[in-house]
Amino acid sequence: MADKPEVGSLCWTDLSVPDADRVRDFYVDVVGWKPEDCDMGGYSDYTMNTPGGGKATVGVCHARGTNADLPAQWLIYIAVANLDRSMAACEARGGRVVVAAKNFGGQGRYCVIQDPAGAVAALFEPA
Repeated sequence: MADKPEVGSLCWTDLSVPDADRVRDFYVDVVGWKPEDCDMGGYSDYTMNTPGGGKATVGVCHARGTNADLPAQWLIYIAVANLDRSMAACEARGGRVVVAAKNFGGQGRYCVIQDPAGAVAALFEPA
């Protein structure tokens, strides 16, 4: 998420799992992604880059620290203008906040919501 994403766009996708090293290696072999370590203070998560151009595509993360409460599924991040307003609207429209707002390094804040049909997504407010 190097550039500030446009509000309403899908700006990132992460997968948080108990054994990120094993899943990293799975996608290296199956898809051809090239992993890049992302220091998380004592362990590394991974940015997975395209084989040819090295473009950051997705993240594969350990289910630890700020990711401990995230479901083990591909999680899309949707850019929003105001995270607090979006969380309130989610709950007012029959959804729920699954993971409360958290800081995303110096890049912004995010939360995880579930819509009324049960689908899960992250909302991201860039800094």
